[in-house]
Amino acid sequence: MKQSMRAKRMARSHSRNKNGSKLNLVSLMDIFTILVFFLMVNNGDVEVLQADENIALPESRSEQSPDATLLIKITPTELSISGEAVVLLDQIDGNAAVIEALAIVLNDKAGSLDSGTQPDAGWSVTIMADQAMPYHLLKQLLATCANSGFRDVSLAVIGQEITDSSSLSTQTMEI
Repeated sequence: MKQSMRAKRMARSHSRNKNGSKLNLVSLMDIFTILVFFLMVNNGDVEVLQADENIALPESRSEQSPDATLLIKITPTELSISGEAVVLLDQIDGNAAVIEALAIVLNDKAGSLDSGTQPDAGWSVTIMADQAMPYHLLKQLLATCANSGFRDVSLAVIGQEITDSSSLSTQTMEI
């Protein structure tokens, strides 16, 4: 029996497509490349401070991320800068305006920093203290930092997820 041209063309087409379709990997690779770049750009630079088990940090909400700065840590027994003990809390005079031992160390740290590069707001410092720290001690600490040129003060806190834009709080205070 003789086949028509249309039948022959259909037979050729069916035999050619008999093996099935092939997966186009180019589009899939493009999608994954875009996904990788998106994840690299939005990886979130978060500085994690070494927490002390003796310090219960307060909770706060903020969109501002902390910078790498000089760290002042206040445990229930002592005050230390960058891991070096400065003074025991029992030895701090509660009536003084500043903490003398801390002022000496901060002035040494400020002297080691290039005085020509001091920003207008002063150098940065981060305070990590227990949420139950007395206010008079915090006031002395802030006054001491300000007198030594460390006026850009950040408080270390436990971050909370921001759910409402009206409840934002900032971590950095300028003195």
